[in-house]
Amino acid sequence: MQHSGFFGGCSCHRPLLGRRGFLGAASALAATAVAGPAMAQSKVRRIDTHHHVMPPIWVEALKKANMSAPPINNWTPEHTLADMDSAGTQTAILSVTQPAVTFLPAAEAAAMARASNEYTKALTEKYPGRFGMFAVVPMPYVDETLKEIAYALDVLKADGIGFMTSFGNKWLGHPDFMPVMEELNRRKAVVYTHPLDAACCVNLASLPGVAIEYGTDTTRTIGNLVMTGAAAKLPDIKFIFSHAGGSITSFIERFTTQLPKYGPAWKDFTYDSVMAQIGRFYYDTAQTANPVTMGALRNMVAPSQIVFGSDYPYRTSPDQFANLQKLFDAPTMEMIGGGNAQKILQHWA
Repeated sequence: MQHSGFFGGCSCHRPLLGRRGFLGAASALAATAVAGPAMAQSKVRRIDTHHHVMPPIWVEALKKANMSAPPINNWTPEHTLADMDSAGTQTAILSVTQPAVTFLPAAEAAAMARASNEYTKALTEKYPGRFGMFAVVPMPYVDETLKEIAYALDVLKADGIGFMTSFGNKWLGHPDFMPVMEELNRRKAVVYTHPLDAACCVNLASLPGVAIEYGTDTTRTIGNLVMTGAAAKLPDIKFIFSHAGGSITSFIERFTTQLPKYGPAWKDFTYDSVMAQIGRFYYDTAQTANPVTMGALRNMVAPSQIVFGSDYPYRTSPDQFANLQKLFDAPTMEMIGGGNAQKILQHWA
């Protein structure tokens, strides 16, 4: 698989708004903005659910494969703690970024995932209270992934499992991956997802994947989970989708209205059934702390489904959090800043 680079509680649905309604909602969000220091008084733990870790053994493997980049090579625990402290973030749930271990064959991917997870676990022990972890698994290799899920959740006590949005030309709702998803559903696990350049769509339009494809691949995997019926069969997995769900808000009418009329495969899907699944997922704020994207996301899901993500080291925690504070009132910021994450991450409740 090729990769072009590294830059870059309520399940009820809400009625979609037209242009006038959207602008009104955006204005209302701006009108309820709060100052940065207000959150400093909060008793809610501030948790960053989209914060990257760069295990040295993984970085070396990327360098050998010519897939590394400065943000990866320059990462250190000290740098990441400094970024957290500058934003008042108490805990970051660490995860590797793309391509995870997808560039390795099965045995090597399994060994790399294990070594990376043990490195991250050591960080959580060295800096107690500061770090959690979404464990990397050797997808798309199902047997190896099942073994690492058991080790990560039972032995390392990981907060959840991290996935890329696609593996080759298969997205998370693919039948081949159902044994993995069914096990995670049995465990009522948190599943964090991160996009990448899908195998189908590398180097399109002379733009790096971070510009368009990352958001698009997140939307592909959401659509795949919902419109194959996989999401409905996995009600106990708590999915977190990066970057406000990518471009999902732009395609919501196609999923809820057009696709159910398109053919027999989707005839039993309705607006309500599709929105029930989309509305129960969680969406992080990484790289999307702006009035356009947050206004659309807020019209798609309840505030209870939005969690803070900085995307460090590709963005800084202070700028992402400060931008969000311009858009949401103080009680909502407490939910987004950590309250919602605490409800699904049992170690931090």
